[in-house]
Amino acid sequence: MRRRAFLRFGCAVPAAAATARAQAIDCREPLPAELARHELVAAAWEGLEAARVWDAHAHLIGTGDSGSGAYVDPRTESWLHPIERLRRKLILAAACVEEGDGIDAQYVERLRALADAMPQGFRMLLFAFDYAVGEDGRELPRQSTFYTPNAYAAAVARRYPQRFEWVASIHPYRDDALERLEQARALGARAVKWLPSAMAIDPASPRCDAFYARLAALRLPLVIHCGEEVAAPGARREAFNNPLRVRRALDAGVRVVIAHAATLGSARDLDAGGEDGPRVASFALFKRLFDDRAYQRLLYADLAAVFQRNRALDVQREILRRADWHPRLLHGADYPLPGMALIYSLDRFVEARWLTRQAADVLARIRAINPLLFEFVLKRTLADGGHRLSAAVFHTRDFFSSP
Repeated sequence: MRRRAFLRFGCAVPAAAATARAQAIDCREPLPAELARHELVAAAWEGLEAARVWDAHAHLIGTGDSGSGAYVDPRTESWLHPIERLRRKLILAAACVEEGDGIDAQYVERLRALADAMPQGFRMLLFAFDYAVGEDGRELPRQSTFYTPNAYAAAVARRYPQRFEWVASIHPYRDDALERLEQARALGARAVKWLPSAMAIDPASPRCDAFYARLAALRLPLVIHCGEEVAAPGARREAFNNPLRVRRALDAGVRVVIAHAATLGSARDLDAGGEDGPRVASFALFKRLFDDRAYQRLLYADLAAVFQRNRALDVQREILRRADWHPRLLHGADYPLPGMALIYSLDRFVEARWLTRQAADVLARIRAINPLLFEFVLKRTLADGGHRLSAAVFHTRDFFSSP
């Protein structure tokens, strides 16, 4: 077991055991009317058109027990791999899924129930997730944390069209990558998702050029994870998550969404020494790219996981205060992670005076029943000296439905 991996994720083992009851979500009871109609929830929806609010970052995960073709690394079921096993337990608990038969169905049913508790018109973008693929174009299941086929994501979205849209995931090194891209577009995919470190994709490689050209021609956005990755280690190619490696896609005319706004971890400053450049905060590299006038019509970012406790308060403050960024920021919950109580700290927001104690107490009660609503209301409620996320951040449909 690698020491760094243990420190980053394995340290959650005793904490998870000690706080199991606090982590628990009431998976059966609907949100009480008292909370559903609470003034804090009403204020969160004020000024928004529900039909324009799409949660732009939600993971569709399964084991394939329904014939979906989904896959999860078998090490997650083995006591010989305690970190992977813990990761599985936490994710399933966050998604209100019990071990045994019917994991695929339980996961989708819980997603649908949470979405149905939102106003009519609200939708979620469900992410497919491709395998890691080698330089030879072959799939690498043993280096893949999980796999969610495009066909499965499309089928779930087709089954519940009032609540779900979907996002394809296609590794550009595949021999048939362009064919898969055309097929995904024909099936209604709203974007393509990459997690470079997990999938072993170098966004700065010339091997991506043909894929970028087709993405630009189809006007399909590329949602690409930047910054440190913890939940899905996969192929563990962390250097590929450097925000500056996204320039190649932007220079090809691709609309790019940097997932999580690169708010976690560090990377090499490729502009100051190339691959041997100094390590700086990934968020600092993101800002350099985001403020580059050459990319302001192409470059966006989503706010999935940005207000979790492992992000620096100064980073979160800058996102709240940079109103000039808000038209290019997209709300996303990073479901199922909001179901993990340990990764949020409402107390730090109360101490920073971004939340009142009363609001934090209401948010905690909502999270225990509907973590999807909790994440939305939290982002709408946080305010630093009058600075808060604007309505444009939540009207994400405008981005994904634009030609």
